[in-house]
Amino acid sequence: MKGREIKMLILGLVGLFCSSSLSAQQGRVTVNADPQINELLALKKSMEKDNKLADGYTIQLYYGELNTANSTLRKYRNSFSAWPASIEYETPNYKVWVGNFSTRLEADQALVKIQEKFPAAFPIKRSRAKKKDD
Repeated sequence: MKGREIKMLILGLVGLFCSSSLSAQQGRVTVNADPQINELLALKKSMEKDNKLADGYTIQLYYGELNTANSTLRKYRNSFSAWPASIEYETPNYKVWVGNFSTRLEADQALVKIQEKFPAAFPIKRSRAKKKDD
């Protein structure tokens, strides 16, 4: 009987040891990340959505002084809403750009419609986005 009690004791201790090591597998992980990472990811997502991180095409409506660029942009926005438009600055002139097209075909299809109101509009190849300090 003594041998049987020892076996039961050993079996009980092994069971207790195994169950304690199973519960010891729980842990806590703390990630200390810079809060600007979330802002950067949101900006990247936005730029990817607007297709500003890849080479592509845009349509240029105007190149010249700021006042005329602003009036051209207003006129465009009153006439069209399908493609985003912005004013880009390149020393010493301002450019009104429309759309972010992946292919020349997409740009040309939009150009046909845009040239009804802006006959001088033309497509240009856009390269990767530049850094703000460039």
